[in-house]
Amino acid sequence: MVRPGKEAPMTYNPEAPRSPGTTGTRRDHRLRDGVDALGFPLIPLTQRKSRRIVTMRKADNSIREERAGPPRLALICAAQPDISPVDYGGSVMSRIRGSFVSSLDGHLRGIAHASGGLLALALSAGLWLGAAQAQETRIIYPGSMAVTGFSGTIIPNFDEGLPPGVDPVDETFIDATRATLRVFDVSHLGGPAAGQLVNTPPPFEVTADQVGQVFGVTYDDGVRDGVPSGIPNLYAGATSLHGIRIVTPDADDDGRPERQRRGTSGATFMDGQFGTENGGGPGTIWKIDGITGQVSKFADIDTNSGPGIGNLTFDAAHRQFFASDLDTGLIHRIDATGALIDSFDHGVAGRPAHGLAPVADDGSVMDIQGAAFDSEDPDSWGYTQDERRIWAVSYHGGRLYYSVGEKSEIWSAGIARDGTFAGGPRWELTVKADKDYAVTDIAFDNSGFMYLAQRGPVENRYDYSQFADSGKGEVIRYFRENPDDPETESVWVEVPQEYAVGFPQGFRQSAGGLDLQYGYDADGNLDTSVCTQTLVNTGDKLRDNPALAEQLAAGGPFAVHGVQITPKELVKPANVPPFGSWFVDFDSYFDDPEVEGHVGDVAVWHPCEGRAGYYEEIPGGYLPPFYPPDFPPPGNLPPCLDVDDVQYYCTPSGLEADIYLHDHAGFGGDSIKAQSKTPGVGVTTRQSHAPGKPYTIDITGHYPGDTVDVGLCFYRKSDKDKGGYYPCCKMTLPLRTPAVSCER
Repeated sequence: MVRPGKEAPMTYNPEAPRSPGTTGTRRDHRLRDGVDALGFPLIPLTQRKSRRIVTMRKADNSIREERAGPPRLALICAAQPDISPVDYGGSVMSRIRGSFVSSLDGHLRGIAHASGGLLALALSAGLWLGAAQAQETRIIYPGSMAVTGFSGTIIPNFDEGLPPGVDPVDETFIDATRATLRVFDVSHLGGPAAGQLVNTPPPFEVTADQVGQVFGVTYDDGVRDGVPSGIPNLYAGATSLHGIRIVTPDADDDGRPERQRRGTSGATFMDGQFGTENGGGPGTIWKIDGITGQVSKFADIDTNSGPGIGNLTFDAAHRQFFASDLDTGLIHRIDATGALIDSFDHGVAGRPAHGLAPVADDGSVMDIQGAAFDSEDPDSWGYTQDERRIWAVSYHGGRLYYSVGEKSEIWSAGIARDGTFAGGPRWELTVKADKDYAVTDIAFDNSGFMYLAQRGPVENRYDYSQFADSGKGEVIRYFRENPDDPETESVWVEVPQEYAVGFPQGFRQSAGGLDLQYGYDADGNLDTSVCTQTLVNTGDKLRDNPALAEQLAAGGPFAVHGVQITPKELVKPANVPPFGSWFVDFDSYFDDPEVEGHVGDVAVWHPCEGRAGYYEEIPGGYLPPFYPPDFPPPGNLPPCLDVDDVQYYCTPSGLEADIYLHDHAGFGGDSIKAQSKTPGVGVTTRQSHAPGKPYTIDITGHYPGDTVDVGLCFYRKSDKDKGGYYPCCKMTLPLRTPAVSCER
């Protein structure tokens, strides 16, 4: 079923009519009979690794546009009518396409891109509403997928021309008007997974002039003014993973600043780098309101000199954030208002827990005015030492998990009941992968699997073509040994399971971002009743494999840089090659097959709730629990109880679960009784009568990772105290316990 006001989702349709008037000749394996998968005859302008700048010309051959390329320096030229989205898949966004032109003087020239502006996805009560109803709109809803990536390039004032001998690359700058973060609706993928590019409605966009370049993203819990709203806010951290660009003031009166490769006096960060135009910097964490889409500065780690934030995570149990600092190696703890509370130093406090010598920060910083700075040498950017460099962070099961270094290790630190760092840092495992690449994202499903995404070493080509060494990064998952093998050092299995990412040979196209999504049915429709059943991960060149070109052609363009969506059970050797996956492109440009590292992180809003409770219908209607007078009688039963969240803790007495309940029907309950409905498992609850606080239950006799069915009775203490029968809202809550033994 399609939501009112939305276009039906479409997959790539090779039979759709194509726009006329395109000219050119054959281009490599993508072409058949002189046209590519989009129906465009194209002339190759560049060789691999060469500079990629092209220009658009009017019919009279005069230069008419200033864009130096789309977000990933796509090679597109002379203006043509917009093409129906069904022609090429991707988002329903207007754009200009056309043929390629080249010049005899060797300069590569190129194009304009008509971007879709800032578009919000409005959702209220399951219906898509007009933007005029701002108070009822929302940009985030269950299943929303936020993706970060490089915003693109532009040559300002290009219509005035370039002087003879000037390299267009020297006049190419970050396009701050284009998006560096997009929020996609992936609720309808258009059909069964077949390795195809899928179409999505227009994504909500946050531009580089608002936030600069960002990588890590996370959501909060949607609590607003102390009241759960069901609509979270989105947070994004400034990054150097999409390159560092510096400039000095305009010296040749062409209206453009001067690009610099090396540090020099008077240098500043290029506009669009860190959102400095909006008061941001390399240590800024931005907040995007999930209802209005308004962007504001949430927190600022003002000691960060340029390396930026590694990644972010939200701890819903304590309503706080953790952010890794690539400059100092610290993990910062930030409260719900954006205030920095304290920090954890893995290099000093963590390493000794595993018998390693402490390593303090060497104090190096990014000095873009110093001669040592080289924009193409990340070693000059002020990153802290590899041994203490924290990339990914993820809160799970009362601990903060984090990744360290290029030869990545996974560690965790305890988080106390009051949210503070509780000490007890613990080495978890050393990542076993083909390449010693950094793990830049960590996620957990509700079965206890830990998912890791690698990203290739940082690169920064002056021509914007490459930000990471792509093509070898893996997406893998670990699970705990059951029972623990005393012969192995880690409690996790020695060899992880791997996923096929992308179609290029090797199937290792990870760009370093991943998360879990709800399940999908056989027709590609989101099923929010099934939690964390789908893996989403970012990648480069996801559909580019000449050997499979004939099979892939029916599924859309080849040069897809974006997100792969895969049922999580399809670990290798299943899904090789990944025809059991869907693909979404970050910006719907498909003419840039050679760029690398232009896509960043991904985060999905997937609140996982228990089954709603109802007043039970008792034969005769007089036995407990009876119905209070303000509730409808049997036959018209409203849900009276939902579960917003469950947090687990290991204690000396065993596993505890804090259950956060939502009084869906306004019953006014303040107490629960709990009993196990799983044979052999014990469940007890402590009496608590504090509305809005979590209810704590103790679970014993289960195996870690088992699902335990817990029967809950939600009632008012005042009713019970009167004696006799009292109303009770009942539900059965399936609790999937962590795959972690509390026995130490």
